[in-house]
Amino acid sequence: MKDFLKILRRFVPPYRKYLVLNIFANILSAILNLLSFALVVPIMEILFKINKEIYAYQDYSLDFFSTTSWSIATKGMVNNFYWYISNLIETSGGTYALIFLGLALIVMTFFKTGSMYMAFFYMIPIRSGVVMDIRNVINDKIISLPLAFFSEERKGDIMARVTGDVNEVENSIMSSLDMLFKNPILIVIYLIGMIILSWELTLFVLVLLPVSGYVMGQVGKTLKKSSALGQSQWGEMMSQIEETLGGLRIIKAFNAEGKISLRFHKASDEFRKTTNRIYRRQQLAHPMSEFLGTITVAMVLWYGGSLILSDSSPIDAPSFMYYLIIFYSIINPAKDLSKAAYSIQKGLASMERVDKILKAESSICDPVNPQKIEFKSKIEYKKVRFRYKEQWIIKDVDLTVEKGKTIALVGQSGSGKSTLVDLLPRFYDINQGEILIDGINIKDAKVHDLRELMGIVNQEAILFNDTFFNNIAFGVEQASMEKVVEAAKIANAHEFIIATEKGYDNNIGDRGGKLSGGQRQRISIARAVLKNPPILILDEATSALDTESERLVQDALERLMENRTTIVIAHRLSTIKNADMICVMREGEIVEQGKHDELVEKDGYYKKLCDMQQF
Repeated sequence: MKDFLKILRRFVPPYRKYLVLNIFANILSAILNLLSFALVVPIMEILFKINKEIYAYQDYSLDFFSTTSWSIATKGMVNNFYWYISNLIETSGGTYALIFLGLALIVMTFFKTGSMYMAFFYMIPIRSGVVMDIRNVINDKIISLPLAFFSEERKGDIMARVTGDVNEVENSIMSSLDMLFKNPILIVIYLIGMIILSWELTLFVLVLLPVSGYVMGQVGKTLKKSSALGQSQWGEMMSQIEETLGGLRIIKAFNAEGKISLRFHKASDEFRKTTNRIYRRQQLAHPMSEFLGTITVAMVLWYGGSLILSDSSPIDAPSFMYYLIIFYSIINPAKDLSKAAYSIQKGLASMERVDKILKAESSICDPVNPQKIEFKSKIEYKKVRFRYKEQWIIKDVDLTVEKGKTIALVGQSGSGKSTLVDLLPRFYDINQGEILIDGINIKDAKVHDLRELMGIVNQEAILFNDTFFNNIAFGVEQASMEKVVEAAKIANAHEFIIATEKGYDNNIGDRGGKLSGGQRQRISIARAVLKNPPILILDEATSALDTESERLVQDALERLMENRTTIVIAHRLSTIKNADMICVMREGEIVEQGKHDELVEKDGYYKKLCDMQQF
């Protein structure tokens, strides 16, 4: 319960107004319920002609701050009610009195059910609002976390937390909010009524209830462990589905459908077994509470009946029936409370998985006193070292990039080219050394200001399921159609865009699935052109293209690179012959530097790479 209250303190405060109204409506509903039950006593006394007492009208006054005054006023109200009913029976007969009491019961029930509806009415904005806030916080957190976090986590498992786990929080915890705010109020008010009627009976009941509560609690503890395992297995299945969708071509090419199917069936069967255990325990709540409640009712009947049959009973038969009605009414809220407790245990397991994202700390953040950063002179890597875990990926790299120059990074796969470039926009933070722009350490500037200086074109064009216009204008506020068209023309993309049905308003599909590889890459280049950054990073931008597409993309890149500082990660060495400087990387170190002709003449590692490509 402590963990549940922590969640409420985190997410409910923005909706405290609705919470107060909900609590007020629940209190009103419970009081009206208690009063409507009270009408049973005079109805029974009239039907069975039990009460022979003669009543006289009493005057009374009420002092809100006096306990004695409240007691006198309560007795006075009850006395006057019986006086009125007695007069009604004398003047109009018992049948007319029953009709009056029945109408009073209907009116009381109308207001009671109305207040119950208002309690639900005010709970709905809390439930939907809290779940919306959790989703929004998760989304914002995912966007803010560094890339290093996602290299440690499986994408499918993260998707499972955002979807399945948040849905479980909604179904388990948020759906229990009403039960948890309504049922304790009902239980407390009913207990007060029971104490007023007979404190002896109520004391007897309060001795029995903690025993059944302890039994229910022990079963609920095991549910949380099973739920955590179930959500973890669900994340594993989501990861497998994500991998299957991404690798469908390879699966079919290698005739591996059976292997993938068997792997998924095995994970699905494990999830089924865990789910069976969870639901069996969850469904145990109702029959167990029903059984324990019936035992308690039977013991109360025995004890209360013994009191009435004794010579000096503190409660009469009609009042005992009223007491039993209240007590039986308290069982349903208690059962709902136990079901909510079970449900909460399941939801808390999901919330723990969600919190692995929400409570993840980002190492890449803005400094307390950020410096203004501009690019006018040069970029410097000084003794830069970086590692993901234990193994060093970048080792003591020194590199200077003058403004307006084109620097190419070459080397075999895994030599550290992409990692070295990713350190510049702070996708990752270096472990040792420093990276400077015009003498200012990039860690001393705002991340937003730093990345505003850069435009990136990746090997795989990352596009969104949106229009051509929105993909090109991505990240640029208030981009005009004229500027977008101009950027598309520079990127050799304008012609194929206007050839589509809706032109720049045409949707390109999921990840640009309606376009060819060359077209996607040219849209990506147009996006960089529109941003017009002083520093351009090209990460093997033409390596995955055919010859004709490469020519069009290379032409677009050359236009983009004009009068701009460019860092190129090159796979095809023929594309970087004209670079101002080529840096050859091997196992995280720069082993050679110079222009193309100089490096060929050295007959070193670069020459070997050239010979391998020519071969």
